[in-house]
Amino acid sequence: MHFLLKVSSAVSLRAALRKPLQLCSQSYTVSTSFSYEAIKQQYRPEVPEYFNFASDVLDRWTQIEKEGKKTKNPALWWVDGDGEEVKWSFEELGVLSRKVANVLSDVCGLQRRDRVLLILPRIPEWWLVNVACLRTGTVLIPGTQQLTAKDILYRLQKSKAKCIITDDFVAPAVDSVGAECQSLKFKLLVSEGHREGWLNFKDLLKNAPSNHQCVTTKHQDPMAIYFTSGTTGSPKMAEHSHSSYGIGLTVSGRYWLDLTPSDIVWNTSDTGWAKAPWTSIFSTWIQGACVFVHKMPQFNPITVFESLSRYPITVFCTPPTAYRMLVQHKQSSCTFKSLRHCVSAGEPINPDVMEEWKVQTGLDIHEGYGQTETVLVCANFKGMKIKPGSMGKPCPPYDVKIIDENGNILSPGKEGDIAIRVKPTRPLFLFTCYTDDPEKTEATVRGDFYVTGDRGIMDEDGYFWFVGRSDDVITSAGYRIGPFEVESALIEHPAVVESAVVSSPDPIRGEVVKAFVVLTSDYVSHDSEEIMKELQDHVKKVTAPYKYPRKMEFVQQLPKTVSGKIRRNELRQKEWRK
Repeated sequence: MHFLLKVSSAVSLRAALRKPLQLCSQSYTVSTSFSYEAIKQQYRPEVPEYFNFASDVLDRWTQIEKEGKKTKNPALWWVDGDGEEVKWSFEELGVLSRKVANVLSDVCGLQRRDRVLLILPRIPEWWLVNVACLRTGTVLIPGTQQLTAKDILYRLQKSKAKCIITDDFVAPAVDSVGAECQSLKFKLLVSEGHREGWLNFKDLLKNAPSNHQCVTTKHQDPMAIYFTSGTTGSPKMAEHSHSSYGIGLTVSGRYWLDLTPSDIVWNTSDTGWAKAPWTSIFSTWIQGACVFVHKMPQFNPITVFESLSRYPITVFCTPPTAYRMLVQHKQSSCTFKSLRHCVSAGEPINPDVMEEWKVQTGLDIHEGYGQTETVLVCANFKGMKIKPGSMGKPCPPYDVKIIDENGNILSPGKEGDIAIRVKPTRPLFLFTCYTDDPEKTEATVRGDFYVTGDRGIMDEDGYFWFVGRSDDVITSAGYRIGPFEVESALIEHPAVVESAVVSSPDPIRGEVVKAFVVLTSDYVSHDSEEIMKELQDHVKKVTAPYKYPRKMEFVQQLPKTVSGKIRRNELRQKEWRK
């Protein structure tokens, strides 16, 4: 199997790795010369019958470390911002994760396919549990610390998880609903202290043996369940296999993140969001690179600028909301001694934010597009021409098209549903199913395609452009209007921090565009009628006049999901209930 890793020396890893698995087929160096066609030709993954990321990738990098054939970069580099640091090599990660695996198997008695709910902030134990679940074949279910007791109850009951691992902050919420969760048998507390009814994770880790035999898993065995963002309706359980992330994110690590074993990657994603394992585990460790982690409880532009200046971070990944905050901070001097590559995902990024970031740092932002249900679907790969506002071109091996309501492929320039071909052969890197919900799983397929639920356009050059979620597209007096284009126009105005555009009922046009706008501090005191008129005129000039927001409401903040996505459905429902 070819992982197509890049290595920084001319040493071939074939001899070091032996069969049945090869982490790479040749040696590579950092390059900006990749053409998209070359990427499609080079990326030909072969999926073996048996595969486990811990034994087939992480333990192989440990072997390479021992043989002195890898740079001295750690596997994990964690800082808390107050002077405390943790650095683990792949060997140390292996030893500690085996100890956690023994805790899960021996102390908790968990078996393969048993489910583990993990709710921890950005602390090293989060990574240990992730790897331990791979080693034991247990199914990991990540959650964010922002979950309420009601959210936790829903996840525990829906998933039938047998074990939960969390900290002092979340434990009281778990205890308040635990009696209603019949499947929950073990509660592990990551804490220096103790709590009644809980096992202390650190005590168990200290006393656990470090020898553990990784289970044998088939590539399609369940690896993890990610609860969808829930922008519309209750979150669904998207199940992923050992190969979907463990192999499917190779293209992300090599061509989008452009990684080698000498790179240090900082991804700011919340640990409860699927983007966290995307970049902070699989894409980076496939390439043998270092995962950098800052504990940073909340996103702080000053902390980010200071960290990018202080540490030798080479690749930076953060969502568009964070980039907006960074460029608005207007750091007088952005001297990053090592940073060479920036990427973004999670929601569309506005072209003017990309432009301002390049003015301040000299670096492009390479946007990527994917979902909880997929790995990377489209991206602006390193070396590709970037069209600001576009999410790039399809990621091999996906065959991505724009289709109509009948499943027919639309020609360039026509708006339709973004879809991935699944017939005659379903890509192995798509989610396996919505767990225990065959009807919703089947509902994602239209003809020969998996329908993402997003609307888009493909241009003549094969670049894809995001229009909006299918539910978000506004139809006003016969015109179809995507919220992203209006939001992009609004954010170009210096008064706007961010905005959300939704439909609002109108007796004549059926529905009209309404914008919820967060103003910058300089404009908060301005007359609301005057600033609304100014913003409306601005949108008319920047985009087609019929798209301007006929209604506007100024708010202090926008409702967002736990992963930071704007909950437009909540705003839309509010409008239509009036």
